[in-house]
Amino acid sequence: MRRHVIIGGYGSDRISDPMGTEEIITSLDLGADKKLLDHGIGSAIEHMKRLNIYPSEIGLDRFVLAAHVYAADTRISRATESQDSWTLEIRLVVPVSDPSRWAAVSNIIIRMLDFLTCDRWSINFRPRPSSFTAIIPEPLKEHSSPPFDSLSLFSGGLDSLIGAVDILETGLGSPLFISHSADGATSNAQSTCFEALKKYYAGRAFERLRVWMNFPDDFVHDVMSEKTTRGRSFLFFAIGIFAGTGLHHSFVLRVPENGLISLNVPLDPLRLGALSTRTTHPFYMARWNDLISALGIPGRVENPYWNKTKGEMVTNCANRSLLLKLIPEALSCSSPTKGRWQGRGIEHCGYCLPCIIRRAAIFAALGQGADPTTYTLSDLTARVLNSRSSEGQQIRSFQFAIDGSGSIPHLQKSLSINPGLFPMSPLRISMRWPASIGGGWMKLHGCLQV
Repeated sequence: MRRHVIIGGYGSDRISDPMGTEEIITSLDLGADKKLLDHGIGSAIEHMKRLNIYPSEIGLDRFVLAAHVYAADTRISRATESQDSWTLEIRLVVPVSDPSRWAAVSNIIIRMLDFLTCDRWSINFRPRPSSFTAIIPEPLKEHSSPPFDSLSLFSGGLDSLIGAVDILETGLGSPLFISHSADGATSNAQSTCFEALKKYYAGRAFERLRVWMNFPDDFVHDVMSEKTTRGRSFLFFAIGIFAGTGLHHSFVLRVPENGLISLNVPLDPLRLGALSTRTTHPFYMARWNDLISALGIPGRVENPYWNKTKGEMVTNCANRSLLLKLIPEALSCSSPTKGRWQGRGIEHCGYCLPCIIRRAAIFAALGQGADPTTYTLSDLTARVLNSRSSEGQQIRSFQFAIDGSGSIPHLQKSLSINPGLFPMSPLRISMRWPASIGGGWMKLHGCLQV
């Protein structure tokens, strides 16, 4: 196991390691020119300027911190750099506009990150160099208030598409959709879905803030990249909050995600607790609101679908005919490039966890044969799937869960209110969930008879 530290700086602004000598140090250069910072941050500032949005310096600090987290999360291999192939030890040194303000909330941030990624984080804040004290451009004298009154994350997946359609169908307000891309497949799905919405709702005033952020594979010297993205939502949320601080009024950042994925009910003993994804878990989102409040930012994050399964989201979409046309364009698959080994293009594999939930949701909402999505594994029931291979592992987990919850009636409620260990919190936390979430995975049963 090796401990890693990522130290942020601006151009010639450099500091030596302020602590121990046993850490592997990596420098994150945020850019020598404050007119356009690197790693997609400067481009986001310019894009928001064109949209008449001028965020706060604290909002920018939030974005910069998230860039450090994203770099560490995706560019330090857990297989080679951790003692147990699971838990990294990471320290960040982040230049911010107000170090004392950020130091006061560091415990909240560490608690969030420890829970989100299952790593061990520590964070130090230091002042930005004097030439970067103010980075956000001053608005023009004739600057008027931004035209947007709501924010919603737009990932290019099915849930975020439903969230966007539901907002636009209300006919009220001017939403700003927030996208983050790090690969071509995700970016293409986001753009295709958004352009389709622009065409259909041509009379509505809405836009999208798109941020491209990725780091080279050799960002951390002599260390392999990490293929998982446990901490991606930390960046995604931060971009939304960054934009929200530029609205100059209280705001809600909508995070459209079905309750089954958010709660991440364990399927089998190997998935006990929220260990596969915690990106929109209610415990994690609550810490986000703690942080936003402590920083004095007039906003909050909210998942409007926290008590809905994905199938219920499809069923209750405010414009189902439009959704049916766009379903093939929304990208849910965790690895949409897997089909290239079979000479296929970007498409849903059909057997990863997100694909299985997607297929079950569309089946439950629209019926047999109504799913217009192309899946590499087109039929889950055509043959017995090998549980020792990737195509059979997730389906077996769901079957295990369905069988177990049926034979032990109280298991559904138990798992939904106590999904595992929570760092720095009691082992059991009190949450009340509708019965539909506790038994939501039973609704998958229709397409899992293999």
